[in-house]
Amino acid sequence: MAHNLLSGKKGIIFGALDPHSIAWKVAEKAHEEGAEFVLTNAPIAMRMGKINELAEATNSGIIPADATSMEDLENLFSKAVDKLGKLDFVLHSIGMSPNVRKDKHYTDLNYDYYHKTLDVSAMSLHRTLSVAMKQDALNEWGSVVALTYIAAQRVFPDYNDMADAKSMLESITRSFGYHYGVAKNVRINSISQSPTPTTAGTGVKGFDKFISYADKMSPLGNASADECAAYCISMFSDFTRKVTMQNLFHDGGFSFTGVSADIMDKM
Repeated sequence: MAHNLLSGKKGIIFGALDPHSIAWKVAEKAHEEGAEFVLTNAPIAMRMGKINELAEATNSGIIPADATSMEDLENLFSKAVDKLGKLDFVLHSIGMSPNVRKDKHYTDLNYDYYHKTLDVSAMSLHRTLSVAMKQDALNEWGSVVALTYIAAQRVFPDYNDMADAKSMLESITRSFGYHYGVAKNVRINSISQSPTPTTAGTGVKGFDKFISYADKMSPLGNASADECAAYCISMFSDFTRKVTMQNLFHDGGFSFTGVSADIMDKM
């Protein structure tokens, strides 16, 4: 059921690849709630995905952009503002690790790959915010949400260098959140989501077993992609105007559960 929470709001959604993507779900819900937005992804990701279907379903424009390229981001924000006017929200849903893809162990990383992981998965948020701020692209009380994972705080061995990237992402959220808040009342938060069977998530070794474990550990069970999208919408809405610089756990209680009875019963 829609409530027009984003009526009149404009935004950019990064990272919608296919219907399994959280960003895809956010786009669908943002459209239902009355928002207008442009979709963006790296050109290579767009060739692999189904973004044109999403654009048609949500009556949205598509502006390709490599989030590691300042030139691409400057073009993205400039064209988005030309099309929509000043923006009210941005979703950063970008992450990729060549070391994970190449099955490199954390203790034996390829450092060129490592830099690429940090560049794509974390530094891209800093670039995005820097371009938005310099172009004065966001309205006051605008909202930026970046998706993260609890491996930023705890060790999940097979999450590899993506854990380092998520730690950096969350730090950028806090630091840039302060500066953008002082300058323009723009709020920046990260949402730490349950393990979710997206295209990126399922690429992590042992994912199927871990998603089952997390579900049994969480008092409310794992949060789905649809539920995460609904949370993102609330963060874009005017009901959360004084929430900023936070890492918000959306994981059914996993983050604060030491052990569950369900897990203990299986030991």
